[in-house]
Amino acid sequence: MTATGADRDAPGARAWWWWGRRRSVVLDVGLALVSALECAAEGVAFAGRAGGPEALGALLGFLVGSVLLVRRRWPITVVLVSIAVAPAEMGFLMGVVGLYTLAASEVPRRYTAVLAGMATVAVFVVTAVEMRRDIAAQADDFDPSTWYVPVMALFMTLGLNAPPVLFGLYIGARRRLMESLRERADSLEQELSLLADRAEQRAQWARQEERRRIAREMHDVVAHRVSLMVVHAAALQAVALKDPQKAVRNAALVGDMGRQALTELREMLGVLREEAVPAASAPASAVPAAVPLAAVGRAAAAAAEAAAGPGLDAVEGLCEESRLAGTVVELVVLGEAGEPGAYPPEVERTAYRVVQEALTNVHKHAPGAAVVVRLAHRGAEVAMQVENGPSDAGAADAGLPSGGNGLVGMKERVSRLGGVFVSGPTDAGGFKVSAVIPVRES
Repeated sequence: MTATGADRDAPGARAWWWWGRRRSVVLDVGLALVSALECAAEGVAFAGRAGGPEALGALLGFLVGSVLLVRRRWPITVVLVSIAVAPAEMGFLMGVVGLYTLAASEVPRRYTAVLAGMATVAVFVVTAVEMRRDIAAQADDFDPSTWYVPVMALFMTLGLNAPPVLFGLYIGARRRLMESLRERADSLEQELSLLADRAEQRAQWARQEERRRIAREMHDVVAHRVSLMVVHAAALQAVALKDPQKAVRNAALVGDMGRQALTELREMLGVLREEAVPAASAPASAVPAAVPLAAVGRAAAAAAEAAAGPGLDAVEGLCEESRLAGTVVELVVLGEAGEPGAYPPEVERTAYRVVQEALTNVHKHAPGAAVVVRLAHRGAEVAMQVENGPSDAGAADAGLPSGGNGLVGMKERVSRLGGVFVSGPTDAGGFKVSAVIPVRES
C-alpha cells in the first residue's frame, strides 16, 4: 500500500527506504518506540492476568508495538494488528495512529471503512466487557440500568476512534488537493512555456516578414527611379554634343527623378523614425528588446496602410516617365475604374508596384523594347499585365545591375493579398508579367 503522503520528499532529497525525509524516519521510529514500551507494559499486565510469564508478555508487547514502524508502508497491517491485540487491552497508541494513517493514505475508501468499523467493534466490545467487570466488582449499592454500559462504551469508543479517522480523512483530502493544485500549476507552467515559445516563433516570423516587406518597398522605390535616372544619364551622354537642348531636358528629368526618389525615401524613413523615437526615448529598463523592431513593423504597416503611396491613378504617370526615357509604352484600361480610392489602399499600391517593377525590368533587361500595360477592372478583382516585345538590338544598354529580387518581390506582394502572379517569356521573344488581385474591404 502507498504511504500517507506525508513522507513525500522535496526534489533532490535523499530517500530512506519507504520514507522520503529524515524527519519522517525520526517521527516513525519515535512513535514505534513509544508504542513498543506501552505495549510491553500492557503485555506484562496481560501476562499477570493470564497467569503466564511476564517476560514473555513484555517481549510480545514490545514486538507488537514495534509494528507501528511500518505504518506508512503497510497501514492496513498496523490496523489489523491493533485489532488483534485489542482483547489483550494493549496497543492504544498503535490503534489511534494506525487509524489516522489508514484514513490519510491512498487506500481505497471501502477498505478504510471496513477496517475502521472492525476496529470500532473490537474497541466497543473490549470497553463494554471491562466496564461491566468493573461495575460488578463495585459495591452492591450501584445498580446501573441495562442501557448504561452499552451507551457509555459506545461514547468512549467513538471518542477514541472517530477523531483519528476524521483527521486522517481531512489530511488526505488536503494533501490530494495540494497535489492536484501542484500538478495544475506544473501543467500551466508548461503551457505558458509552450505559448512563450510559440509567441517567440511568431515574433521571429513577423520580424522576418517585416524586413522582407520593407526591403520590397525600398527596392521598388529605389530601383525604378534609379533605373530611369541611369537610362536618362546614358541618353544625356549620347546627345550632349549633338543636341544640347535635348541634353538639358534629360538633365532636368534626371534631377526631377532623383528628387522624387529622395522624397519617397524620406517619407518612408520619416514614418519609421516617428514610431521608433518614442520607444527609444523611454528608459532602457522599461523597454523590452523586441519593442523597437515591433515599433518598426507597426510603423511600416501604418505607412503602408495610411500613407499609402501611389495607387492606380498614378499608373499613367508611371508610363509617361518610361516614355520620356525613350521606351514605347502603351496603356490599355479595360472596365470602369470607378471613383479614386474605390479600392483598398493596399490593393492599389500593390497593383502600382507590380507595374512599376515590370517596367523597371524592361529598362534593365530589354532596352528599346515596346511595352503594353493592361489594366482590367472586374469588380471583384483587379488584373494587370505588362508585356514587352524583344529587345531592340540597336538600343544602347544602360548596364543596369540586377539583384534578382524583382519577380520574387512582386509574387510576395500579390500572394499576401490572396492574388495570383504569373511571369515568363512569350513566344515572340519578349517577357510577360500578369497578376490578379482580389478586391476586399480595407
